[in-house]
Amino acid sequence: MQPSERLEFARLFADVMAYYRQDVSDFTRSLFWTACEGASLEQVRKAFDWHAKDPEHGQFAPKVADLVRIIAGTHTDRAQLAWGKALEAMGSVGAYTDVVFDDPAIHACIEDLGGWPKVCRTETKELSYLQHRFCESHKAYTGRGQFAYPRRLSGDRSPDSEYQKKGLKPPRPALIGDAARCKLVYQGGSAAGKTVIGYASFAELASAGVMHGIEVEGVH
Repeated sequence: MQPSERLEFARLFADVMAYYRQDVSDFTRSLFWTACEGASLEQVRKAFDWHAKDPEHGQFAPKVADLVRIIAGTHTDRAQLAWGKALEAMGSVGAYTDVVFDDPAIHACIEDLGGWPKVCRTETKELSYLQHRFCESHKAYTGRGQFAYPRRLSGDRSPDSEYQKKGLKPPRPALIGDAARCKLVYQGGSAAGKTVIGYASFAELASAGVMHGIEVEGVH
């Protein structure tokens, strides 16, 4: 939702809570707004309507978790949908093309699994195990909220420098899913991937004072 829609959202929320004969506090309204801010106003409206018609939960006033579950689905639902999107791209795009998905968690999961080419070349008999690992990883990332991820998943192609030597531009990545969201994923990702691992000698650590008070067997 846009900031300009906050007043309209407040009216909608007040109407919903009036239906359940519940008072509305500034804190409660702000909590719902923050939870639903990433969705459109129409999605929020439909979510409230869906909740009210739910035979099991609709008799009670909606809680934030109810709206989030309806709008975004459970982490398990999202993981399964993400796997379906990745699996389709594995078959239609293939290992030789760079890809950018509209879900950053897919990037993080696939890097954890060894990278795009390796995932694409998974044997059929191993797909069930790969799906399990992917979905568990996706649930962990979406549950975390914020995490580092590579801005694109590199295919098994010639490096950019080879194209530059010939005066050519590197091939553009395939966008998988919503193009606008893919661009946001690309902009928010890292060119270096996720965690950059660095190394330092004991001498360097000691000179920096990091090893002060730490005794390591065999190192003096």
